[in-house]
Amino acid sequence: MEKKSALGDILIIIAGLFWGSMGIFVRHLNSLGFTSIQVACLRLVTAGILFALILLIKEPQGFRISPKDIPLFLALGLVSILFFTCCYFTAIRLMTMSTAAILLYTSPIWVMILAIIFLKEKITAGKIIALVLAFSGCVLVSGFGGKVTPAGILVGLGSGLGYGLYSIFGTFALRKYSPLMVTCYTFLIAGLGSVFVSDPMDLMTKISAAENKPALFGFVLLTSVITAVIPFLLYTLGLGKTTAGRAAVLATVEPAAATLFGFFVMKETIGPVAILGMLLVFAAIIVLSIKNADKQ
Repeated sequence: MEKKSALGDILIIIAGLFWGSMGIFVRHLNSLGFTSIQVACLRLVTAGILFALILLIKEPQGFRISPKDIPLFLALGLVSILFFTCCYFTAIRLMTMSTAAILLYTSPIWVMILAIIFLKEKITAGKIIALVLAFSGCVLVSGFGGKVTPAGILVGLGSGLGYGLYSIFGTFALRKYSPLMVTCYTFLIAGLGSVFVSDPMDLMTKISAAENKPALFGFVLLTSVITAVIPFLLYTLGLGKTTAGRAAVLATVEPAAATLFGFFVMKETIGPVAILGMLLVFAAIIVLSIKNADKQ
């Protein structure tokens, strides 16, 4: 029988809601002249520092890892988080945001395939139905359209794979280490890696030229807390209480949440197709919440 916990499901859904607010913060930092990769660098580095401070206070012994597990943490930070971020923002540059978002949310498909192979998870009728509902909902919420290029499709699928790999690598890491330790090392490594791809000299020039540096630093701190520290900690905690495939589908609440944030905060309009998409995403969550959905 696969592990399943209502608390795990709730934590992952809440994480998705926090992730859904990311566009608000990214748009503001973009308006200040920072590129998307530079925004990602600021977010990852700041989150890594915050996680390290929290770990130092809560679990001072948590910095100790076995040398044989270093490749696992490198995979979490570089192959998953940093790779996913770079692929996703490249897909946005090559295609439309909506098309990039759809390709990003192929992640549950990647997770289910990899979880079957490496984690020996069962493929069930409930999971298949939820997966179809969630992906269909993401397509409708994002609004498929705009230019599509072969390179864009490739990096878009790469973003979904990288995003999904966090669930796989994270599951292995959580068998030995605490959720806080896993997220801390993941972001420290991803943050360090992001420095090399963010044009650091240009980034430092933009920070130095900022008219109100305290306000900028405060906003970057808030961005990291709301879109990285809280949701990734909640997701990793939830991942320790449920299966990787289930977690990946539950996290697809993010685009629906992003649409709602856009409506209430950014005053964007929501069409009937997007509403239908959100309903499909919520239907997927309901399917996974049915008591026997994972027992077929």
